[in-house]
Amino acid sequence: MLNELKENFSHLFEDELIEEINRVGSIKQVKEGERLIDIGEYLRSMPLLVSGAIKILREDNNGDELLLYFLERGDTCAMSMTCCIGHSKSEIRAIAELDTTLIMIPVQKMEEWTGKYKSWRNFVMTSYHTRLMEMLDTIDSIAFMNMDERLVKYLKDKQKIGGEPIINSTHQEIAYELNTSRVVISRLLKKLETLGKIELNRNSIRLIAL
Repeated sequence: MLNELKENFSHLFEDELIEEINRVGSIKQVKEGERLIDIGEYLRSMPLLVSGAIKILREDNNGDELLLYFLERGDTCAMSMTCCIGHSKSEIRAIAELDTTLIMIPVQKMEEWTGKYKSWRNFVMTSYHTRLMEMLDTIDSIAFMNMDERLVKYLKDKQKIGGEPIINSTHQEIAYELNTSRVVISRLLKKLETLGKIELNRNSIRLIAL
């Protein structure tokens, strides 16, 4: 694990901190589609992503989900940190977008390292800022974008995360994450296909010219 830590985090943390992470952290592997964190859970450790991607979702009172942002290699979830430090229940759901490897950091070490390592403090503050800006971006897209614009942004984000032009999602799954109906998503996807922007296949979408 030490080599993986150095490869992914040496640009962020000093060697002493990386060695501590290696000593106290535990490896967790989750398969694509597996739930890592659920709403209402108490969290006792914070995830650092070594590889893969995690999607963070919020749920409304009706049980409908909304995609907030993605976490990629080298990221952590600021909302998870808040829950850990505040000993409060999770307000988000985290699901593996790809097969993912994480290092779970015990909550007591998070607090200790904040006072001990400047690089850790900077990492925490940068993570809060990055996630805040991503959530503001999500709010802006809901408030100011039409659904067709939100759909295009969603497909581009999924392509960026997966690194491939193929999006392996059903129309219903996309509708859940954009908090709309399958009928609306199917209509907009068909429109994009007619324009030559995408190609629709069974349970997948190939991006051509978005």
